[in-house]
Amino acid sequence: MTDPQQLPGGYEISADPARIDVARVHHWLSTDAYWALGLPREKQERAIAGSLNFGVYDGPSGEQVAYARVVTDEATFAWLCDVYVAPSVRGKGLGSALVAAVRDHLEPFGLRRVLLATHDAHGVYEKLGFRPLDRPGQWMALVPR
Repeated sequence: MTDPQQLPGGYEISADPARIDVARVHHWLSTDAYWALGLPREKQERAIAGSLNFGVYDGPSGEQVAYARVVTDEATFAWLCDVYVAPSVRGKGLGSALVAAVRDHLEPFGLRRVLLATHDAHGVYEKLGFRPLDRPGQWMALVPR
């Protein structure tokens, strides 16, 4: 999905990495996203460089208003993360449209699973096909100190 996908209200979704407003994404995540508070700009830049990136843009101005990132091997696994919608445009369905576009972009890869973690948006993701893990006790995490 390098061509922009049109949304109602003049918004569009694009996976063109050149369109990502890195400074804006870093500001959003490092100051307003509970999972990335205080994240250094250099780490955000490395994360963006090593991922598939998706943005939602205001059509007339081109201003980025939402972001999502996917870490994937494009064969068996993907991790959807850093889904963020600017407060000024929340409630317009842009987050759901963004996640649906990401899901649809990944579908041709035939991945075995796409994972995500959320503290408070389970209902949003369930509407788009995500569900809790069948056996969460199988999963483990290495969290370096």
